[in-house]
Amino acid sequence: MFNIHDLTRNEFMLTGPFARQGYDWWWHSFTGVSRETGKERTFFIEFFVCNPALAESEPVFGSRDGKRKPSYLMVKAGAWGEDAVQIHRFFSLKEAEIRGKAPFHVRAGNCFVSDTELRGSVHVTPEEAEAHPEYMCGAGDMSWDLYLKKEIAYNVGYGAGKLFRSLQAFEMYWHAEGMKTAFSGAVVFNGEVYRVSPDTCCGYSDKNWGSNFTSPWLWLSSGSLYDAETGARLANSAFDIGGGCPKVFGVSLLRKLLSAFYIEGEEFEFNFSKFWNPAFTRFSCEETEDEIIWRVMQETNTAVVKVRITCPKKEMLLINYESPDGRKRHNRLWNGGTGKGTILLYRRTSSGLTPQGAIRADHVGCEYGEYC
Repeated sequence: MFNIHDLTRNEFMLTGPFARQGYDWWWHSFTGVSRETGKERTFFIEFFVCNPALAESEPVFGSRDGKRKPSYLMVKAGAWGEDAVQIHRFFSLKEAEIRGKAPFHVRAGNCFVSDTELRGSVHVTPEEAEAHPEYMCGAGDMSWDLYLKKEIAYNVGYGAGKLFRSLQAFEMYWHAEGMKTAFSGAVVFNGEVYRVSPDTCCGYSDKNWGSNFTSPWLWLSSGSLYDAETGARLANSAFDIGGGCPKVFGVSLLRKLLSAFYIEGEEFEFNFSKFWNPAFTRFSCEETEDEIIWRVMQETNTAVVKVRITCPKKEMLLINYESPDGRKRHNRLWNGGTGKGTILLYRRTSSGLTPQGAIRADHVGCEYGEYC
């Protein structure tokens, strides 16, 4: 089973060596509806903490030669679509209040995140964005006041359990406390008000932490799923795929993914770390002139899944992060929230593969990049 909520995995993790070279982030994405036009817009909000032991009175930005490590709280917010944008706001970690133990919260200025609330604002002018390349963002204005209810979890198991967390064995950890999350409230984006409702928000929330990022880096997720034959909405369903090239104690495990499919109460998991039912994985990501295409095939002793997702490049971002050592290794990390595609699930039985139905997915959160 993987739908196991565990707020201790959402705690602040930057202790020991991770405090001097580590990051910890809480990610949220969801859809709102314009109060004025009735059109949808998909948003993201992230609280990103980097190298708290190196905090100074002002945010510290890294140097690309690795001689200076960054230290800050970055509040990243923005929207996907034909004018997709990421907007960053930075705080010194000396002015941030962090409650590390469950239930966690982070507060700086008017920005606040916890397991149940999300509030704040970001504002960057075109002149500021051009004058400060270290901000790694575009221009825009966004504020939000939201409540969260995390309904379906993806708990990856012992790999992010207490023992492996305390050993800081992995280079990058993942926990999705809300791979299906109900958001309610409002967002104001560049002066336009968007209402966010639990039934239409297509909400998602997770967390990553560690000492560095993975390459390749793949993520696919959606809670907006439909029976491909009947068109019926699968209201109690979501899927999540993440990974790329995990490292444990510095040793690369090559191309591995963790995946969970929760379909109307039934669980299908493909998790390389669960040795009693290990997953065999093949995946690819293709960039054409107009779109990004993900293909994933995974199988275990009990199930098989085939996933194909596409997203228009004009609706995506090349999302920006600098590594905790100060270098910026991901310079072509495609990130979007308007992907679409299909999922084919099968159960493996003694007589062969039994189809469990075809699923159509939209509002897919999607990401792919390799170091360059």
